[in-house]
Amino acid sequence: MFFDRGIAMKFNCRSRRSLSALPFLLIPALLFASSISAQAVMDQVEHKYADSDGVSIHYAKMGSGPLMVFIHGFPDFWYSWRHQMAGLADQYTVAALDTRGYNLSEKPEGEANYDMTLLTADVAAVIRAEGESSAVVVGHDWGGGIAWSFAAAYPHMTDRLIIMNLPHIKGLQRELASMGQQH
Repeated sequence: MFFDRGIAMKFNCRSRRSLSALPFLLIPALLFASSISAQAVMDQVEHKYADSDGVSIHYAKMGSGPLMVFIHGFPDFWYSWRHQMAGLADQYTVAALDTRGYNLSEKPEGEANYDMTLLTADVAAVIRAEGESSAVVVGHDWGGGIAWSFAAAYPHMTDRLIIMNLPHIKGLQRELASMGQQH
């Protein structure tokens, strides 16, 4: 079976040197988790909240081991990660957050409350709420953009970075700039 390294790769923010087999754990996790019912996941999930400078950020947590934080894309919420959570919970403490404005997380008024610096601070708040100093961070789609920004702003809190369905942030910025104004 062929796997494109661009699909998901280890991004060791401390040394920035090595690729890892960690992304390849996601594929078997998906296969294993597909046999687990949604109700079984719901029965095992613990719902928690992190305080991010006065904004309540909801996340669902299960498993034990090193912390792995999942950030959903648009227009999803934590539940979109249920299969990955079920498949990885025997090796990791998995925490899938609802980004601010989504599902059970607080929805502050005003566009300024959704600045990328605040979205990345929300991820840091979840890691701290779990009593950890760092985590493997996984992002999909818009959550991938948050994850890239988190790794840049908080390299000391990022053990590894896995991005799906989003190019590197510099490539994305280049492409958006070449397209002109978006509506």
